[in-house]
Amino acid sequence: MTIQLIIDGGADLPQHMIEEHDLKVVPLNIHFGEEQYKTGVTIDLPTFYEKLTAAKELPTSSSPSPYDFYEKYKQVDNSTPILVLALTQGLSSTYDSAVMGRDMLLEEEPERRIAVLNTKTASCGIALLVHEAAKQIEAGHQFDEVVLHMEGKIEQTTTLFILKTLENVIKGGRLDKVKGTIAKTLNIKLLMKEEEGKIEVSEKIRGDKKSLRRFVEQIGEYAHHFEDKVIAMSHCHDEERGRAVLKSIKEKYPFKDSMFTEMGPLISTYAGEGGLVIAFFKD
Repeated sequence: MTIQLIIDGGADLPQHMIEEHDLKVVPLNIHFGEEQYKTGVTIDLPTFYEKLTAAKELPTSSSPSPYDFYEKYKQVDNSTPILVLALTQGLSSTYDSAVMGRDMLLEEEPERRIAVLNTKTASCGIALLVHEAAKQIEAGHQFDEVVLHMEGKIEQTTTLFILKTLENVIKGGRLDKVKGTIAKTLNIKLLMKEEEGKIEVSEKIRGDKKSLRRFVEQIGEYAHHFEDKVIAMSHCHDEERGRAVLKSIKEKYPFKDSMFTEMGPLISTYAGEGGLVIAFFKD
């Protein structure tokens, strides 16, 4: 049985994964002042970074509408079950829109099978979940089994962040200018993690090299058996830094495989250049 996977613009995946798994993507909206764009549709990453660098204020984002999801569901054959892996409810109302869009369609076609899951993660964390769901589908598991399995995997997903610069969190009002200036002067770096679907600061460390060492070190506090695990990483406009850190992670921990991709506009807006996200399943 085929199952259609649907994600949204809060997910960051390599293009080959989108094509390989025939994913349908519902874009998020990015606003630069009065200008509105749909992620991956009306603005590409190079253009986004150009506008982000030139902007005095950070862009804002908004979730897709319920109708956006409804339209995407309608594109799927009515005999094919749909599994939606939605951006964490802690960052966006995207999940709620996906649920409302599902309910709109079920009023018309009550026989449809659509499961909408709050992934409680973002960026490459969703890529990790897509990889896991695709494995279950390819193994021939039934729709209800896949949904149940993925609900469990969402609870096992660990998502960690490191920021190289504080410019964007200051611009975005998440760190006031006085504290931000002091932190920049002291070369403070932020380590962050997903907690109940929200992104929280977990540690403040002085110095880039020291913070990166800690970023890698903390993986071992969440997981211990790596031989059957995959690690996913996304980077913000700094592939060299991302690949160097991923290399050091793989040298320290024997992950079975890895995924590497660039952050999309949503997470890049807050992470800032050089920001990294990693995701893996904890024990």
